[in-house]
Amino acid sequence: MRPPSLRPFIPRPALRRRHAPWQGYATATPGPPALQVFNLHTKFLQRERAAQDVEMSRRVDYLRDEAASRLVERLLDIKRTFPHVLDLGANAANIARALTLPNPDPDPSKASSPPLSTRITHLTAADSSPTLLHRDVSLPFNDLISITRDVLQDEESLPYPANTFDAVLSSFSLHWINDLPSLLSQVNNILKPDAPFIAAMLGGDSLYELRTSLQLAEMDRRGGMSTHVSPLADVRDVGGLLQRAGFKMLTVDVDDIIVDYPTSFALMTDLQAMGESNAVLGREMGGIRRDVLVAGEAIYRELHGNEDGSLPATFRLIYMIGWKEGPNQEKPLPRGSGQANLKELLEGGDQNS
Repeated sequence: MRPPSLRPFIPRPALRRRHAPWQGYATATPGPPALQVFNLHTKFLQRERAAQDVEMSRRVDYLRDEAASRLVERLLDIKRTFPHVLDLGANAANIARALTLPNPDPDPSKASSPPLSTRITHLTAADSSPTLLHRDVSLPFNDLISITRDVLQDEESLPYPANTFDAVLSSFSLHWINDLPSLLSQVNNILKPDAPFIAAMLGGDSLYELRTSLQLAEMDRRGGMSTHVSPLADVRDVGGLLQRAGFKMLTVDVDDIIVDYPTSFALMTDLQAMGESNAVLGREMGGIRRDVLVAGEAIYRELHGNEDGSLPATFRLIYMIGWKEGPNQEKPLPRGSGQANLKELLEGGDQNS
């Protein structure tokens, strides 16, 4: 397994990598949402305001940049070129930047490898926040890849015709989608036959340290709890959602990024600067009470604090790969067609006996 690689553009706070064990969660059966979970207009305003402070917005891009770099590494396993690729929910074109990085291949036997952008003829970066999408349009990486930027009305309605793209990538944006089953079906529709969809989204146990600390603090100070961390999809749901959308040859895995912060206030400041603040419909308006914040900081430090005094925050990334069905695509054998007895093979017995 390749050790974690912290890209040159990722500043402190320090990031650590942990391969997450499979965990179970109490979740509802996936299906079309009976109601809207997120206020998309509120999320649009949060991202627009955050991107207007260009210096701060770039400083807190360490999570998006790291997620994008890990996502594009999966293209190394696909031995083909891509004439037209869509980056869905592009944020500040973090995937485009990652594609232009030199030496993306982790194989130590290769002294150097060309940027993955050399395998992509054209990239369309699409996002609903025009300020964030065009934030880095003047940076040098734009000269290393053919890219256009499309401003979407929202990421839940894709304006592209069927069979348009040779691949669809998405990093660090799907966790704000209300109707994920519908979006995945749309992605399948705009892909060409036998083309991949590769995505990374926040899910599962992300920010569990902050979530539990604020819940306990509110129980202590107010006698009840409000929603301060948005609900996230569970890894167990993702495979089923991809399958329902018509994708084949599915791969789903989980990776944790652990970031150490000096205080919980620094964590929440960075989340706000990323445009990743809470946008749940029906959430309590106004800021969190000061006494709750102070109590939450103490609880966070007591329950989760590191020995050096820093506070870890876990961001769980769910990676998914699904392929649109194609006429020449490999298909699994029918059930019951196997000729070898797996139990006997594992036990060292003679499968022909």
